[in-house]
Amino acid sequence: MSFVSAIRSHIPYLRRYARILTGSQQSGDAHVRACLEAAVEGNEELGRDLPPHVALFQLFHACWNSQLDVTDPADSQNPLSHVTPKARQVMLLTSVEGFSIEDVASILRIDDDEAQALLVSAQQELNAGLATRVMIIEDEPVIALDLRAIVENAGHTVTGVARTRDQAVELAQKSPPGLVLADIQLADDSSGIDAVKDILGEMNLPVIFITAYPERLLTGEKPEPTYLVTKPFMPETVTATMSQALFFFDKEAVAAE
Repeated sequence: MSFVSAIRSHIPYLRRYARILTGSQQSGDAHVRACLEAAVEGNEELGRDLPPHVALFQLFHACWNSQLDVTDPADSQNPLSHVTPKARQVMLLTSVEGFSIEDVASILRIDDDEAQALLVSAQQELNAGLATRVMIIEDEPVIALDLRAIVENAGHTVTGVARTRDQAVELAQKSPPGLVLADIQLADDSSGIDAVKDILGEMNLPVIFITAYPERLLTGEKPEPTYLVTKPFMPETVTATMSQALFFFDKEAVAAE
């Protein structure tokens, strides 16, 4: 198998990462395309001495436009403006994408000690200004309990757990959340995606979808969720994704004021 063929299977996960990093499907996908085009045109080199997935993410960061993470005057009132872009990148690369500290250091071209220090501080910095009310849409009791514990341990409050589309809509109306964690397939064979569409028709808030098959939602052939968590999940993955979703939603709210 050629090196280029080896990285192909990792592109959907780079797209997921880019979307979480930028807070936008459109922006994330555009930056992935740009980095791949840079490699094709010879403007950036793939690290062929690295594992394919590490080389691909390193390529992405070599092409990354840092201006996306620069805080402008409109963000001066944002309580999260002190969180450095690189700290968020380290957190997402480890917690969401599952890279080791050593791999993250290679991807970002920093040393291992700096990567470790950034990881330790990033989650504390992000959680400090992000406490909110979280609604869980999940029909499996054990998974719902796990999610409740993760949400509460991150400093948030759980408004309730819904097992069906109708329950989710009713719960959102009764106790409006600031964030939704949504499974795809629900107890009565209804869709968590449809439940979210109903909720977003009445209120504006970030949503994180939870699925065992993220590649089915990352085909590039239709509008796709910005935030995805793969089952089975690690608590750190859910926590990091919540922080990132709230981070961008908070920035948009401040800019709109």
